[in-house]
Parts: sequence; structure tokens; C-alpha cells
Amino acid sequence: MSQTVYINLPVTSGPRARAFYEGLGFSVEPQFTNDRSICIRVSDTIYLMLLEREVFAGFAPGPVADPAQNTGVLVALSRDSREAVDAMVEAAVARGGVDTGRVQDFGDVMYGRTFRDPDGNTFEPGWMDAEKMKAAMAAQKG
Repeated sequence: MSQTVYINLPVTSGPRARAFYEGLGFSVEPQFTNDRSICIRVSDTIYLMLLEREVFAGFAPGPVADPAQNTGVLVALSRDSREAVDAMVEAAVARGGVDTGRVQDFGDVMYGRTFRDPDGNTFEPGWMDAEKMKAAMAAQKG
């Protein structure tokens, strides 16, 4: 049985968050969406639940952190190429996100960047040549 992952993130405005993520090319799952809780389909098995802070607090076992002030989670999303990584960051910035300037460039093995959505939630789109990475890791093990 395949597993489905729902990543719950606090947001200040459901409509703004919806527009941001739709602008990145993701789709909304209407059966799990209302004005304050937005379900974003990232892939067949990965979803973002963008919950306005009060809604998020109803699920949280403790105080809700402010992602604009503290990093509690890094959401890494695979992309098909270096260009797709850059395109995602550019799309995020064009829609109110922030490019953190953080780049991980390991040539023809791995490439990644980091951005924050308008609420401060942190995303790391990245590309990796899995075969080259496996070979590099095997070489390190000696």
C-alpha cells in the first residue's frame, strides 16, 4: 500500500496561500478545501495542507510557531532538472515568496535552492542525478 503524506503548514490567509501555490503550478484538491484550509496537490502521494493559523492551532499539540521568525521544517521537493529548480524559485519570488540566496551546487550530481513562501514556510526545490549520487556515496564508504 502506498503512503500519502500531508504536510500541514500555518498560513495567515488561505486565499493568498492558495494563489501562491497555484501560481507555482500546483493544483487544489477541492474536496479538502475551504476558505481557511487549502489542500494543495504536489504529487499523487504528497499534499500540502495550508491552514490558517487558528485552524492549524486546532490540530497542534502546542503553541503554533511563526515560520517567518523560526524554521521548524524544510520541505524538500524534487524537480526534474536544474532549470526546473530555478524556475520554481523564480515563480515563488514573482508571487510574493523570498529567495533566501541559499544554493547547493554539486555540479552534475545535485543542485538545490531555497525559498520561503509569503508566510515564511521554507521550501528546498532540488534536482539530483540519483545514479551519480549513489556512486559518490558508495565511494565515500570506501
